[in-house]
Amino acid sequence: MINLTSLDITNKNLVIRVDMNAPITDGIVADASRIRACIPTIKLALENNAKVLLISHLGRPEEGKFEEKFSMKPVAESLSGIINQEVGLVDRLDSEDIFKSAFNIQILENIRFFKGEKANDKDLGNTLANLGDIYVFDAFGTAHREQASTHSAIEQSKIACAGLLLEREIDFLTKALNDYQNPYVAIIGGAKVSTKLELIKYINNVADNIIVGGGIANTFILASGLNVGKSLIEENMLDTAKSILDQGKIILPKTAITSESFEGKNINKKLISDIKDDEMILDLCIEEETTQLINEAQTILWNGPMGVFENKAFEEGTKDLSLSIAKSKAFSLAGGGETLSAINKYIKPDDVSYCSTGGGAFLEFMEGKALPAIKVLNSKENGR
Repeated sequence: MINLTSLDITNKNLVIRVDMNAPITDGIVADASRIRACIPTIKLALENNAKVLLISHLGRPEEGKFEEKFSMKPVAESLSGIINQEVGLVDRLDSEDIFKSAFNIQILENIRFFKGEKANDKDLGNTLANLGDIYVFDAFGTAHREQASTHSAIEQSKIACAGLLLEREIDFLTKALNDYQNPYVAIIGGAKVSTKLELIKYINNVADNIIVGGGIANTFILASGLNVGKSLIEENMLDTAKSILDQGKIILPKTAITSESFEGKNINKKLISDIKDDEMILDLCIEEETTQLINEAQTILWNGPMGVFENKAFEEGTKDLSLSIAKSKAFSLAGGGETLSAINKYIKPDDVSYCSTGGGAFLEFMEGKALPAIKVLNSKENGR
């Protein structure tokens, strides 16, 4: 793969596909984490007197239709404040202002406003590919999508390369997959086993222990023969859960925070073996055994919370887990929206070796899958 740092970008026009899909509240960016993650690549371009056109999606607008609530305007304003210079907003691909205005940084309106993005349209891809001198892909969070701005544009560009964020993501995720040290502990939480099954199967080959949380743990607990009351489970995954349990790497919690409702009716902390039929598990406690595994680990992969941590009554497990990982001296890799929210709530991103910006892309990469954007970037180096 060609990296941006290996190219001469002096005075060049760079089209950079970024992931600035930030949450917007009342017309203002509520969390600029994804915008900040793009700054190193943008700064490198500016330091080399290059001009920048940023491309990103925002939300899920109806393709081909402009919707004010999905406009990139708040993102442009947020970026302007972070980078301390004005950012121009471009609303047409045929605009004469692209790379010719007074702005060193411009951002194209939501790429999902343009027909053909989701269908990986060749014409749209060709237009994007030829807007500038170099097409830079720096949106790891979209690398698993085969769309016009994440695939066709790379394929049709004369020069395409990875930005600094993508390069960093690949380095750290590859380390957790191929260059890890044991003991290796994986923490996998979330609502459903089915959404994380491939990850669990793949990590089961490298990790020494897998700590499960959330609804995923409920299915494993039920598969182990214990009652989970009216907790969220996947009945069709019970046989699969049993077969994974038989391999002996899954660490099941012994204690849970239960309630008769999500609102918190009759909240109790109790042994899993004492769960009643009218109760549901909404948080899983971190046992001394689990804390010790984390303390002794050399590699930690974390994807998903222990429970419904958004509710203070059910945050104990996720909070304790976060603090344990923060104290660990292991190489730690975290990914997924809820995981990053927990990190920001209880510890700091710097307490983890690396926080991935990807959700679905993170999962697929860690499952050992070839992501379309990365695959086509690799093919560019080989001249195909």
